[in-house]
Amino acid sequence: MPGKKQVYKHALALYPNNHGLMGFPPIGLEYIAANIKDLVDKVTLIDLRYEKEYRSLEKLNEFIKSEIDLLCISIIWEKGFEDVCDFISLLPHNVTTVVGGYKATLEVDYLFERCPNIDLIVRGEGEEIIRQIVSGISYDEILGLSYRKNGKIIHNNIHLLPDVSAIRFPNRSLRRNEYYIQKEGVRISNRTFDSILSSRGCPYKCKFCTFSLNPLGQKRTYSERPIESIIEELKTITADIVAFSDENFFMNPERSGLICDLIIKNNIKKTFIAQTRIDISKYNSILKKAEKAGFKFLLIGIESPHDRILKQLQKGFTVQDIRTSFAILTQFKFFLLGYFIYGNINETAEEMLYVPKFAKEIGLDFIVLTNLRIEKFSPLKKMVEETPGYYYESANGSVYSKEFGPKELKLILKKNRQAFFDFHQVMHIVFKLLKIKLIRWNDLRDIPKLIHFCIARYKRKWGIASK
Repeated sequence: MPGKKQVYKHALALYPNNHGLMGFPPIGLEYIAANIKDLVDKVTLIDLRYEKEYRSLEKLNEFIKSEIDLLCISIIWEKGFEDVCDFISLLPHNVTTVVGGYKATLEVDYLFERCPNIDLIVRGEGEEIIRQIVSGISYDEILGLSYRKNGKIIHNNIHLLPDVSAIRFPNRSLRRNEYYIQKEGVRISNRTFDSILSSRGCPYKCKFCTFSLNPLGQKRTYSERPIESIIEELKTITADIVAFSDENFFMNPERSGLICDLIIKNNIKKTFIAQTRIDISKYNSILKKAEKAGFKFLLIGIESPHDRILKQLQKGFTVQDIRTSFAILTQFKFFLLGYFIYGNINETAEEMLYVPKFAKEIGLDFIVLTNLRIEKFSPLKKMVEETPGYYYESANGSVYSKEFGPKELKLILKKNRQAFFDFHQVMHIVFKLLKIKLIRWNDLRDIPKLIHFCIARYKRKWGIASK
């Protein structure tokens, strides 16, 4: 109850089996676990995507009833959300249950109504909030917290975003299994995988992007963790492949160079993946350091091969800038993945279908295509609403028009994938991954399995009968 000191003995950090990104560890939940570990006697972390023993509700409930007095559950994804709600509602009701995560922050009132056993919901970044809860601070004094009181739901004011330098990084000793890069349950590589966050937020103002906004509409300004802390965390990571989940790892090139220097100095042997913008091509010396430090996979937001749409999305660069940058980036031994958005406002079919040709011209190894989406605080929302013939689905935020509805955009996606991922490109991808040692020769044993899976999925998706 609010105002009453509660001493918790055994906290369970629980990640539901909601078909999230299988290869990714539940880093957000691990941050929560790490930040309460010194305040409770014991913390157990269970990832139900992997913990077959506890997928039995009877077995899990037996464990919770006998051991647990604080239950922390992470809800991140839209996919499988209703299944997660069903699952939570069947968990024991006599245990203090705290829920948090991106999707939980969006659905606070619905979760309280749907799951009567949820006591508290943490809105936004939760590391400081959960520490206050566990420390016994009165609920009505904790910003960013929603809770039940006398049959009513109370929503406290929004919590200020915490200082990233004060947040404890995940304690990986709590993990009960290893993680691998996977595609819908199919392991792509036998090399173990992990991720790390060296900064939070983004200073750019791309009009389509809401990644720098949390579900409360708060703008997380670009905030860097101390470099010493990053190296300290890297030393605790045993995985072969590590992804920097920063929105732009090379945002501060000088700092990124120092991190690379320390990775080399401390003999940290990993394969690194990082997200960046094309601007990094201006820093040849940093690219050389990154290559030497083990950065082999760069994820780059390009979004469009058309100046008109780049301006509409406020990307801050032109098509010529893209071509100039990739003329430099392709000289390094990086695997280059480019993100593109199709179905933009007033974009023609011809413009959308130019993406594969452009991607090959600039030397991309791989592309990811997504249709334009509108989320709660998206700056594009007003533009879509004011453009005749355009609308968006409230459920998933996908933007459509009278000319390009769901069916038409699926066909565009299919054509673009077929045009880019032809036999030559697929072989190029395999040999490039082998060359930069992102996969090994023995990983190729899984390729037939993956191809078989992809063909079966393709047939199901496009309604092609099996022969």
